[in-house]
Parts: sequence; C-alpha cells; structure tokens
Amino acid sequence: MFDGISLNELITLVTVLAIAATISGFMAGLLGVGGGIIMVPALYYAFETLHFDPLTIMHLSLGTSLAIIIPTSIMSTKTHMKFDAVDFKLIKSFGLFVAGGVILGTVFASNLETPRLVLIFSIFAFCVGLFFIFFREKLGETPRDIPFKIKSFIGTCIGFISVPLGIGGGSISVPFMRLFGYSIRNAIGTSAAIGFIISVVGAFSMSFSGSIFDEVKSPLSIGYVNIPGFLVFVPVTMLMAPVGARLVHRIEKKLLSRIFGCFLLIIAIRSFIEYLDLN
Repeated sequence: MFDGISLNELITLVTVLAIAATISGFMAGLLGVGGGIIMVPALYYAFETLHFDPLTIMHLSLGTSLAIIIPTSIMSTKTHMKFDAVDFKLIKSFGLFVAGGVILGTVFASNLETPRLVLIFSIFAFCVGLFFIFFREKLGETPRDIPFKIKSFIGTCIGFISVPLGIGGGSISVPFMRLFGYSIRNAIGTSAAIGFIISVVGAFSMSFSGSIFDEVKSPLSIGYVNIPGFLVFVPVTMLMAPVGARLVHRIEKKLLSRIFGCFLLIIAIRSFIEYLDLN
C-alpha cells in the first residue's frame, strides 16, 4: 500500500503538492469556493508529473480531493453556524438522498476510464464558469419552499455527480438554493454542511472501492485516496485560504464572480485538451 516510491520521488511529490495546494487554497479563499473544482486538476497534474498510473490518475485525484474537503467543510460549516447561515431543516430532508447519490456516483466513477472522467469534469467546469460569469448575481433572494420530490431528486443528483467531479457539491447546490430564493450567505453556509456529507461518504467509498474492488496499487495511497496529497493539501489550503479571503473585501463582487468564471473556463479548456491527448 505504501511502497513503490523512493525518497526522492516522495520529496518531489510533496513539493509539487505543496505548490498546487498553495495556489488552490489562495484561489478558494479569494473566490469563495470549497476548492474541489480547483483541487482536482491540481492533484491530477501533480500525479501526472510524477508519472502515476494513467489508468487510475483521475480516480486518485477525485478520491483525494473528497478526502481533503472533509476537514475544510467542517471548519467552514462551524464558521457559518456562528452566523446562523446553515439551514439544518433542509439538511435533514436532503442529506439521506445526497449520501445515496454519492454511493451511486462512486460505483459510476470507479467503472469509468480516466479519459471519460476528464471529459465530464471539463464539461462541468465550463458550465459552472458560464454560470459565474453571466448568471450568479442575477438571481433573486425571496425564499420559497422546495417541494420534497425536487429535494429528493436534486439531492441524489448532487451526491451522484459530486464523486466523478471530486467536489463537495457547492458548485451545484449553491445555484440550486439560489434558484429557490436562498440568500447567497445561507446558500453557501448550507452548502458547506452538504459538502461534509458528500466528502465523508465519497472519500470512504472511493477508498474502499479502490482498495477492495479495483485493488489499486498507487504509491502511498489507500484505494483512490493519496495520503501525501491529503496531508499536504489540508494544512496548506487552510493557511492560504484566509490570505485569499482578505482580498475579497478589496475587489468588487461582480468582478470576483467573473474572475472565477474565467478561471474555470481556462481549467475546462485545459482539461478538454488533456482528454483529447488521452484518446
């Protein structure tokens, strides 16, 4: 499980991950996201640089990203709870369907080849990028009740799609709640709690799936979760996120949304080029 990598390769791995985590943490703090959509390509290129198995490199990036989101989502949720910005009533009626969707998403992701996962990620990043550029600030803030059928369906979908994307679901759940009139503050706070459910169930299921069913032998990894990636990313992202967050108050809100949108479009295009190279 923890063999197959030399000391020099381990040092290189940690260095590459630290640089990627610094950028991801800063951008996550600056742009107000959990970081999954930034961490996945960062982890992917770190593992690619170190010549990890190309057949499982994207799976490893997804599982590791979900594991990293666990502690960050806990801290984020606790912070939003202080401002009464977490709707636990929605969480209670939403969480079970989200968890079920995550299990289905794990089965789906584990059975997809890396090129397909890269393509799915690139398409999603492109769509979210367009949302942040053109639509995020145009949604109203008049809360409406969300019908149970819609909650169960959307909850399952959010959980399902979050695993093949390696995200905490914020890029989907925040727009969803905004469509039903949630304020951006409450949408982000509640999304952080949803992200905790997704990350815990997703990380453990990806680790279990990789270890038991696929018998993955990636260096220093448990299934589809890379240990150095987790240990390096967590403290560095937590250190850098506040640095980026402090700049938020100096930059106009609409400009931030557009910066994030453009950033995601760049990631989407680069990921699509990677998909073409893999075929």
